[in-house]
Amino acid sequence: MGINKQSNIEANLQIGPTSEGMVRLYIEAEGVEIPLDFTPEEADEIAEEIRAAAAGARAVTK
Repeated sequence: MGINKQSNIEANLQIGPTSEGMVRLYIEAEGVEIPLDFTPEEADEIAEEIRAAAAGARAVTK
């Protein structure tokens, strides 16, 4: 599956700090649970990538 391919999979996403000082993205879909832990610096980089992707998506819809 590529980034542009639409999917019918429903997923839940939770984001929050862990007791170990990491940032966790927790994804649950179709009986699969995926905890992804990042340092705060890595989480900042991911947030920047999400903001850039949102700006790119807005440019496509205008």
